[in-house]
Amino acid sequence: MDIFTPEKRSELMRKVKTSSTGPEVKLRRLLRVAGIRGYRIKNNLPGRPDVVFPKRKVAIFVDGCFWHGCPVCNKKPKTNAEFWRRKIKENRQRDARVDELLARQGWSVVRIWEHELKKAPQEAVARVIRALEGRSGL
Repeated sequence: MDIFTPEKRSELMRKVKTSSTGPEVKLRRLLRVAGIRGYRIKNNLPGRPDVVFPKRKVAIFVDGCFWHGCPVCNKKPKTNAEFWRRKIKENRQRDARVDELLARQGWSVVRIWEHELKKAPQEAVARVIRALEGRSGL
C-alpha cells in the first residue's frame, strides 16, 4: 500500500532526474581524476548515452539499478508491482535495441550499473579505459 495518493506519487515521480544524476556525475568525476578527457555529455545519439567519446565512438550509459532492472540488486517495487515489472522489462528491451543500433553504427557501448559506481568505482573506470583502448585504431 502506497502512503501517497496517486496524484502525489505522480508528482514525485515527475521530479526524478533523468540527466546529470548522482551516479553520472560520480562517473564523470572519476574519469577526470583518472585523467580521461575527450568526452561529451550532450549528444543526439540513440538512447542518449550519459557520456560519449566521439573520436573513439564509445558510448557510456550509467543505468540505475531500479529503473533498468539490475540482476544483482534485484530491487522490487513495493507498490503497483505489475506496472513496474512491465515498465522495467520495457526499459531493458529498449536498452538492448539501443545497444544493437549503436553497434550497427560502429559504436562500442559500455553499460555501468549504479551499484558498480558505489561498490567498485575503479573497476567501472577500468571498463571505460578498456573500451577506449580497444577503439584506439579508429
